[in-house]
Amino acid sequence: MPEEPELYRDLAERAWAWVLAQVRSGDDGLWLPEDPSRQSPGDYPYGMHSGVGGLAHVLAEIRLTRGLTPEELLLGDGIAETLVGRIAAETEYDYFDGLTSTIGVLTALGAPGTDLAVARLLELATPDGWQPSWLTPPESAPDARCNDATLGTGAVLLGAMWARRYDVPGADALAAGAADLLLAEQEPRGSGVYWPFVPLRHLRKDDVVMPNWSHGQAGVAGAVAAAGIALGRPDLVEAARLGAEHLLSLGDTGDGGLRLAHRIPGQEGLDTYTYSWCHGPTGTSLLFAALDRAGVPLVGDRTPYDWERACLHSLKVSGIPGRLHPGFWDNDGRCCGTAGVGDVVLNVWQRNGVEDDLAFAVTLADAIVERALPDGADGEHRYWRFVEHRNEDPLLPPGPGWMQGAAGIAAYLFRLARVLEQGRDAPAVARMDTWWALPV
Repeated sequence: MPEEPELYRDLAERAWAWVLAQVRSGDDGLWLPEDPSRQSPGDYPYGMHSGVGGLAHVLAEIRLTRGLTPEELLLGDGIAETLVGRIAAETEYDYFDGLTSTIGVLTALGAPGTDLAVARLLELATPDGWQPSWLTPPESAPDARCNDATLGTGAVLLGAMWARRYDVPGADALAAGAADLLLAEQEPRGSGVYWPFVPLRHLRKDDVVMPNWSHGQAGVAGAVAAAGIALGRPDLVEAARLGAEHLLSLGDTGDGGLRLAHRIPGQEGLDTYTYSWCHGPTGTSLLFAALDRAGVPLVGDRTPYDWERACLHSLKVSGIPGRLHPGFWDNDGRCCGTAGVGDVVLNVWQRNGVEDDLAFAVTLADAIVERALPDGADGEHRYWRFVEHRNEDPLLPPGPGWMQGAAGIAAYLFRLARVLEQGRDAPAVARMDTWWALPV
């Protein structure tokens, strides 16, 4: 039986209170540490992934539960002011921490400035895309590009479509340009089309395939499919379908499910399969949700919805959220762990109403409840510490952020409590990487 919704909501509020206590202020505005013991901003203090920007997405979730407090309203204003102030000099463009992240944050807050982020992305664009700062010789060419949905052109496409949803000037041109770039980067294969993480002409080493959402085929094809829906372009939908066909040629479908290796070729010490949003069936299912929304009748010999359910089957029989052996399911965050799986499962349940899906979402939440730890200061707040089994002390520091910390976990618990109370018609927060997977 499900826990009482109030249990999940109470834990979410306690975790959110701990997150709020970690927000810092400096000369450049508000920031959030990845590790609360740090006294300086570190590498990613402002963006969506681990920085203060990610808290905007929690605020959007809370608004569907209760009114925002004066402190939370001030936080939203401070986040917007901080990120808008960074746009003119920003050169990173990605979904996690760059200008695409900023689009998601400002729209979640309902704050002005998204037009500045879109204009900056157009300003940074070159004829073949955007230059990743982290992609440098000798492993790649000096002018190498990236295709994927978090760090590459796919991320810009997701952000452009999201800005277009809010009628932001320049978003149409940005979306069309990013979509056409990805069409140009297709690599024909006998099984369909392939989008490598880095275009093969730019590589100076062997291609490593990460086929799932965050850095690979599923994410790029999913972004292209979603663009086909939003822009009314059948050519994009067809390219995404061919991308899904190639993806299936790489997958394990032996038990009626669908899972793809974390990495091809495999790597010693790394499990072949994980089950997360970033590198597992959780994120990969979003591609098939997009193809289903686009009206694609078949991928291979099954419907897109059948493949989405196959991804869920692989999640349910995998053993998660149990920690079956050292290194297996050591994370409860949105990117790589339990909360991210739960949120996608709730999307599917709210669309289709298969009761076993809701039961699985509750099982995931119950593991999160069990693993919550009290704050040492007064014991009233809660956070989570993930596990690194190769360390002498396997517990990692608690993180407050959206993708890998208490903020994102709390948002899942807020949503689950609301869904348990209100049922399938409970309002859900649409985001740039999931809007097509929510009920129409």
